[in-house]
Amino acid sequence: MTGDRSRAILTWVVDHPAPIDEGPLRRVERELPVPGPGQVRVRVSCCGVCRTDLHLCEGDLVPRRPGAAPGHEVVGVVDALGSAGGRFAIGDRIGVPWLASTDGRCDACRRGAENLCVSPRFTGWDVDGGYADHCLVEEAYAYGLSDALTDEQAAPLLCAGIIGYRSLLRAEVPPGGALGLYGFGGSAHLTAQLALHLGLRVHVLTRGEANQQLARELGADSVGPADGEPPEPLDGAILFAPAGELVPVAMRALAPGGTLAVAGIWLSDIPALHYETELFHERQLRSVTANTRADGEEFLRLAARFGIRATTTAYPMSEAPRALSDLAHGRFGGAAVLHN
Repeated sequence: MTGDRSRAILTWVVDHPAPIDEGPLRRVERELPVPGPGQVRVRVSCCGVCRTDLHLCEGDLVPRRPGAAPGHEVVGVVDALGSAGGRFAIGDRIGVPWLASTDGRCDACRRGAENLCVSPRFTGWDVDGGYADHCLVEEAYAYGLSDALTDEQAAPLLCAGIIGYRSLLRAEVPPGGALGLYGFGGSAHLTAQLALHLGLRVHVLTRGEANQQLARELGADSVGPADGEPPEPLDGAILFAPAGELVPVAMRALAPGGTLAVAGIWLSDIPALHYETELFHERQLRSVTANTRADGEEFLRLAARFGIRATTTAYPMSEAPRALSDLAHGRFGGAAVLHN
């Protein structure tokens, strides 16, 4: 192992879960982390701001331990190695994603469904994430990054992009079919680009003029309000907005046999569904739970192939609370990225 134990780093931590404008984050000084076996340390260049970070700060997701450091769309450079590794070298540019580790032994892991592992760990929830100067990662769960992407462009791909890709798979839209996207933030605007490249018709239903304008600029086939009606029955849909009241709305918009995939890790309560109008004719409602490493590798290949690009708003790392507040209040379109 190589590394300097004497240095200190600055890290944002969830001091006390509360509405983001009430200051749940606190910036603290901590010891420079030292990588263990199979780990590498990353000097953080930037970190994407995900709605999951907001849920953690506000207590929708209960912190798994005191003083958790959020952030799981991390881009940086390896600057220390633990023992028993070898996948990465000092100076390599890598990405640190949401999925931090799995047990590799449970039934789900053995059948290739590691996103359903019974004892997973997640970056920025179970282990400290990238709202910091440095973080650690199990090198088996990190991604090498293409030089074609800037750090700021790469960061949102590591969760928003990957989860959007898995959600698209779960929606099971047939070739040339109609896809509905409910909500149009960091994940949806990347999913829309991929879906359009794959030849799908994309109908965006979202609140906020900035999000609606971004959808138009990216070439969506139609854009309307979140509770609106798309111009044609949907073969599949993805709910990105954490709003359970939109589930019946989206289910009614599905064609017979269509599927609604709920992309978020947290969702407000779903109103009662009416069987005849919202579930009959084999309409399906399903969740999306994390992702596999294979999902991540495949999405990053497709993103490079099709030139998927994030629309980003940059913030200095020192202004993480403002970035999360702006996310909560819909003050930007696309994705926010914190820079060291």
